[in-house]
Formats: sequence, structure tokens, C-alpha cells
Amino acid sequence: MDLDLVDVEWADGEAGGLRKSVLDAVSRVPFESVLPVRQFASYRGQRHFTGWYWAATTESLVGFESWLERDRAMLLDHDRLVVGLASQPFRVTWPGATRRISHTPDYFARLEDGSGLVVDVRPADRVGPEDAVKFSATEAMCQAMGCWSYALVYEPEPVAMANVRWLSGYRHPRNRVREVAVRLVDVFREPQLLTDGARAVGDPLAVLPTLFHLLWCAELRTDLAVPLGDGSVIGCAEVGRG
Repeated sequence: MDLDLVDVEWADGEAGGLRKSVLDAVSRVPFESVLPVRQFASYRGQRHFTGWYWAATTESLVGFESWLERDRAMLLDHDRLVVGLASQPFRVTWPGATRRISHTPDYFARLEDGSGLVVDVRPADRVGPEDAVKFSATEAMCQAMGCWSYALVYEPEPVAMANVRWLSGYRHPRNRVREVAVRLVDVFREPQLLTDGARAVGDPLAVLPTLFHLLWCAELRTDLAVPLGDGSVIGCAEVGRG
């Protein structure tokens, strides 16, 4: 594939309509802030679920076309390296043997170092030959950009995903009570059980929403590979950093 023949098309929120450019000219486009390049299909009898996820990272809605995509948006929102996120950010097209081939990645994430991450989401058993070609071509395009990376992701690890789903219920800033947050960070400087630390700060019913919010924000840390519960050991984000 000749990368010079790759076109990129995206939605222009200010002017309306679509814009198109060659691959080399789009490195400065803020794809983390664009509208989806195409609408999400919704029809009777549809076998997958579409919707909108409210991302705390951007305080805006991010679209998804399946529960698997919704979970990935949630994981990206939870990732502290991600500072911007958009769904269906652009469409890339390039010449094929008989016609132009097109592909729309599922997500574009802006990372804190300024680089971009292009993400495709698929069930592991549903990557056919045509999909594999498109994913491989998209990865090559990202490598050619230099400032972008690419990830093809499948089903997340179920326990960690269940924990992140729970914590996402506390992602909104309204769950951060400043005085409680300060005390929790101080209490968990010495790692201890979730319930012990919560009780040391006050009534657990009042304290836990802020505690879960701090876990979502990674200001407190625990092992999300095991079920989150009363026996989880919680520590400060600084504890255990290499």
C-alpha cells in the first residue's frame, strides 16, 4: 500500500460537513475533539447496542456501537494517560485491487504526552480476513504518522472490567468531597483494608463514594485483577511506583 495515496476524512464541527486531506497533513488535527464521521445505525431487530457514554476525562459524550465498545470507552476513560477521547473519529480510504478500501477506527485517544492512539475494538473470534487487512493497513498508517500508535483490542479481562464498571459509577466529580478526599489520601498512605480506611475517616456510607471516585481517578490504588470488596487493600497512588 502506498501511504501517499491514503485519504483521511473527518467531520468539521465548525464549518459543518466533512473535510478530507492526505495522511501526511492530518497530524495536527485534534481528532480527540471531532464529531463521529458517520452516524450510529439503529434499527428494529438490531443485534448490537448503540449508545453514548459520558466520559469523565472530557466531560462529554462518546459514542459506541456495542457493549464491547462501551467497555473499551470506559477503560480509556479510566486510563490516566488519556486526556482526550472521540469515537468514529475519521475514515481512511486507500486504493485496493478493484476499488478503494475504507475503514473507520472505533476510537481516537489523545495521550498526555501529546501523541495519539487509534483503537479498533473487535471480539477475538470475529476478525475475518478483510478485517485483518484493514487493521494491518491502519496500523501501518499510524506508524507512518510517527506521533500515533495503534491498538487492536478484544474482550477485556472480565474481573478487571467488572471492577472498572463499578468504579465508573463514581467517575463524576460530584462524588469528590474535598475534605473527605484529603483525609482518605492521608489514611491510605499506609496501605490497609478498604473498610478499615473508610471507617477511620467517617461513616462508610458517606465516605465510600469519594473513596471509589479516588480509585477511579487512580489517586488511590488497588489490585483490580481481583474482585473489589471490603477485603481489598488500598494504597496511595505513590505507593509502589517504580
